[in-house]
Amino acid sequence: MRQRSKGRVTLAGAAAVCAVAALPAAPAQAAGKPNPYAFGADAQVIKGAESTADAEALKEDTTYRSSIEPDGKLNFRVDLDARKNAYVSVVALPSLETKLEYSDGIKVTLQDSQGRTCSDATATVGSGGFAQPLAAYAHRTIEKDGSSCQEAGAYNVLVERISAKASTPEDWALEIRHVTEPGLKEAGPTQAPTQWPSASPGLPGGGTKKAAGGTSFNDAAEISEGEWNSPMDAGHTYFFRVKVDWGQRFFGTASLGSTNTEGYAFVSQGLTMRLYNPLRGLVEDADTTYDGKQKQAALDPLPQVAYENRFGSGDDVQGMRLGGEYYLAVSLNPELADKFGKKPFGVTLRVNVEGDAKAAPPYTEPLGDLGVSEGEKAEKSDTMKLVGAAGVGTGTVLVLGLGAWTLLARRRAVPGPAAGQGQVGPGDGTTPTPYGPPASW
Repeated sequence: MRQRSKGRVTLAGAAAVCAVAALPAAPAQAAGKPNPYAFGADAQVIKGAESTADAEALKEDTTYRSSIEPDGKLNFRVDLDARKNAYVSVVALPSLETKLEYSDGIKVTLQDSQGRTCSDATATVGSGGFAQPLAAYAHRTIEKDGSSCQEAGAYNVLVERISAKASTPEDWALEIRHVTEPGLKEAGPTQAPTQWPSASPGLPGGGTKKAAGGTSFNDAAEISEGEWNSPMDAGHTYFFRVKVDWGQRFFGTASLGSTNTEGYAFVSQGLTMRLYNPLRGLVEDADTTYDGKQKQAALDPLPQVAYENRFGSGDDVQGMRLGGEYYLAVSLNPELADKFGKKPFGVTLRVNVEGDAKAAPPYTEPLGDLGVSEGEKAEKSDTMKLVGAAGVGTGTVLVLGLGAWTLLARRRAVPGPAAGQGQVGPGDGTTPTPYGPPASW
């Protein structure tokens, strides 16, 4: 499979001490800063099983929190009917500033009752070698003449941690999401495109706007076609969401602005950009080196969103299977701070959504938001209103906002929730994950 996620991610909080305590005592590697990833508002705590016989069921349209140790293997169960397509996505969260190798990552596999693979995907850190959210998904797709994984019954989800010997041996927090997609009232086309226009459009119109990226899929900043400026800190990942409807094509670039630095410096993978579909499956990624001069990473041209894309080959075709919110994750290599200074870097996103929206396929029931609850949508909306005010508001807004975050952090430092009732963090499964504004605020 072409899910070649080079891996990529974001902010520290006061819970770093807890992360240190959770690590084994022997290794010399230092513990990193907890990942600032904002989990889904309604995420439930779950613990994976060593054996399929003990696997706990993942409920449909539900998000979970868990954790996995180095070289760990976790099993979960999903009960599927014979009509709906099913997806299980996993986001793994290495702590920031930990030692990682290019091969560190996760693998997600969906298996039938005979242990046969329905699909699998792997996401690894890649050549950049720095911590960032790693997302991958496995799925069961109903096909007219499909011979395996088509029947109703219990299926197994296997989540595997791929660990390099030289990497920091700490647990990684996980966000797991199980969603289903309704079947069609009548069969549609099954022939995916094999070619499409390769020319990219020019600069989007409308002038330049400001956007402060979120920390995760759940609080991703909503943007639309246009040019967007965003300050970003080295070593962090920023999430944005863009509506791409049926029949439309997506184009995206990310430019890392120049810096005034004396002498010559070079970072081989300075900026990385990944495009994920509404199901959190990788569609395409791009990266660029950086030497202090403006550099741009551009996604390859993609086919228009169409149901039949799922029957094609390659992430860039199969990933464009569904109309909805697509996600851009932009990561900056922490080496940038060492070689070009610790101030925020200027990044410009250019997004084009081409073509008129078409009607959705004839689903048997409303498609909905694929597992995003009303509570999560409301929280996302409120969060982005706050982000927007901070991005364009006065210094007073920033001071008040930082004061609120500080008070919240102090309250969370007081005795944590009982096991199974709080938020899952690396190590013991109950360590709260810190939240807060991007480090550049």
